[in-house]
Amino acid sequence: MVETSSKILIIGGTGYIGKYIVRASAQSSHPTFLLIRESTLSNPADDHKSEIIASFKKLGVNFLIGDLNDQESLVKAIKQVDVVISTVSRTMVHEQHKIISAIKQAGNIKRFFPSEFGSDVDRDHANQLTKTIFAPKANARRAVKASGIPYTFVYSNFFDGTFLTNLCQYGASSPPRDKEEDIGTYTIKAVDDPRTLNKILHIRPAGNIYSFNDLVSLWENKIGKTLERSYVSEEQLLKNIQESPAPLNIILTIFHSVLVKGDHTNFEIEPSLGVEASELYPDVKYTTVDEFLNQFV
Repeated sequence: MVETSSKILIIGGTGYIGKYIVRASAQSSHPTFLLIRESTLSNPADDHKSEIIASFKKLGVNFLIGDLNDQESLVKAIKQVDVVISTVSRTMVHEQHKIISAIKQAGNIKRFFPSEFGSDVDRDHANQLTKTIFAPKANARRAVKASGIPYTFVYSNFFDGTFLTNLCQYGASSPPRDKEEDIGTYTIKAVDDPRTLNKILHIRPAGNIYSFNDLVSLWENKIGKTLERSYVSEEQLLKNIQESPAPLNIILTIFHSVLVKGDHTNFEIEPSLGVEASELYPDVKYTTVDEFLNQFV
């Protein structure tokens, strides 16, 4: 008997990460559905959003009118698919209890991917502000586990288009370069894979692990120049976090967690809890840090 690809519903699919998940799903021959507000579909907020929607139509994406705040539309949409992937923004992560409730009511979903991505919220605990920032995601994770809904959590760590374009220099200008296709590819690969069921999928290729100094040296080699480096002690960084207004304090606390404490890489992945994407799917040609930086030379 020929197995059919799971039908996938993406919630938040016109956002930064969401659009890559939608495209990867459609291009992988999964019947792909997007929950979207009627107002967004008929009157996109800007040209960029309009282009995203147009590209989805060309890929054959099915648009389902609905809203997180309309439980009836949410349940109706969920009943039409097998897998739900949430890519809602950070400001809406705390609203995912509505998705969990709708999934339980529908009773047909075989896998739920909550909006995690980014950092592993159970490991980024360098300071109290970090805990506060990630509390909504941590709470969503607890709620998913408590619900009994089959799940996969995806952690992609730093986004290339957010942090590599300016070498983690907050406020420095850089050309926009959205390039998170690998996150979409690996996420969709995991949808029907029993090896990722009720586990964490870490997108952490060994070839893309760099210290900040190594990253700067890589860039210096590409441009043939030596950059002036200003070193800040951990004590001073923590002081800056306390004294800086939002959103700078948030950016600095993430840098402290990742670049100082190494919370993305200072642990071995426990096989009973998680898997590493590039090892699980060696057929995927992921973008290396080296390759990503070449576009700016």
